[in-house]
Amino acid sequence: MEKNLMKVLQVFVCAVLVVQASGCGTLMYPERRGQRGGHIDVGIAVLDGIGLFFFLIPGIIAYAVDFSNGTIYLPATSKSSLDLKNIKQVKFNPKNTTLVALERIIKDQTGCTVKFNQSDMRITKLRSSHEIQEQFAQVTLGNQDKRLSFNY
Repeated sequence: MEKNLMKVLQVFVCAVLVVQASGCGTLMYPERRGQRGGHIDVGIAVLDGIGLFFFLIPGIIAYAVDFSNGTIYLPATSKSSLDLKNIKQVKFNPKNTTLVALERIIKDQTGCTVKFNQSDMRITKLRSSHEIQEQFAQVTLGNQDKRLSFNY
């Protein structure tokens, strides 16, 4: 009985060491491979740190694997994931267009329902389509603790 328990314990310790040596981020988020820099995923760093605390060498290996694969970093933010190539541009005369008419134009052209009379909505005039990326980044940074939703 004692021999069986020792064998099970040995297999368990070996399995933990193998999993820890391969890096938590690499196992949990294989789609993140190849990222170079960004914000560190605290959850992955803590899991690697637990391995470092209990098993020094496998913990170091886990950090090395996750950093070298890029799986310790969070995915790209919305600023870099905004696709400027597929933006649909709709021309209209802003001097002769009311907000209600603009809501209708957006609905007709995109299928999205927008209401400009919301108290928490900010309307900004842009000089070019390249400023869209900057505006999204500012909104995202200002609303990190809030949920943003876009209804289509």
